Amino acid sequence: MENLISGKTRLAGVIANPIKHSLSPMIHNTAYKALNFDAVYLAFEVEQEEFIQAIKSVKTLNMMGVNISMPYKKEAYELCDELTERAKLIGVVNTVVNRNNKLLGDNTDGLGFIGSLKDYGVSVKGKVITIFGAGGAAKAVICQSALEGAKEIHVFKRQNETFESVKRDLEKIAIKTNVKIIVHEFHDKEAIKLALTKSDLVVNSTQIGMGSNSDLPLDEMNLIKESHVVVDLIYHPLETPFLKQAKKNKALTINGLGMLVHQAAYAFKLMTGETMPVDKVIEQLKIELVREKEL
Repeated sequence: MENLISGKTRLAGVIANPIKHSLSPMIHNTAYKALNFDAVYLAFEVEQEEFIQAIKSVKTLNMMGVNISMPYKKEAYELCDELTERAKLIGVVNTVVNRNNKLLGDNTDGLGFIGSLKDYGVSVKGKVITIFGAGGAAKAVICQSALEGAKEIHVFKRQNETFESVKRDLEKIAIKTNVKIIVHEFHDKEAIKLALTKSDLVVNSTQIGMGSNSDLPLDEMNLIKESHVVVDLIYHPLETPFLKQAKKNKALTINGLGMLVHQAAYAFKLMTGETMPVDKVIEQLKIELVREKEL
């Protein structure tokens, strides 16, 4: 049955800039339709000077909530009335929920990562993880993995102007979670070799391999073994050059589609109280991604 918009229809959305190519509206509206839930989810491309007003409108319009994407995750964090402990640890939010006219900020990216692993029967508990990149998604993955009981996390980051500040932030997280987190320079071959020798999971959180980019985040792919679980947070394409090569090395490979949907599912639960039909959403997403590729 098609959802009909009425005076009772609730509103949610995503705020970012740019946002026109976001898959979030399709994900959430597919879930609303499947559950016959009376709501609509829209994409709002907001300019920097209008962002504070846009967040205030969540209360003004009695919206269920909004998802936040780049470049506003940190600013949204600062504007929330309340924050989950997870959001405080990560330092940015991707979900803002309207609870009794108060804005609750959360970050579901790391939960999405953990959820995508569970689909393959994989857990981070007691595991050693190597992750390439240290941006927003990486930090959420690192924090949630630490909270879930990872044994040790090796982070490889480019040596640029943010290297020391990111290192300090991750060292603080290590202390708070009592999990060993070591930050290395991205091209430190000896450190990469040593980290991969003892790692269970290998994660690419960089944009290397996105779209038609055929580069690899790792030069020596022979270091990837059958014993590794290899995850690429990229979902377009569904199989990056990194995953293709890892599969040739007989490693279990996981793309970023599951993380995308599971992080949305946690946000969906916070906003609606309902459980997203993840399988139906992933099925629809795959159709959409194939269609985009053909255009």
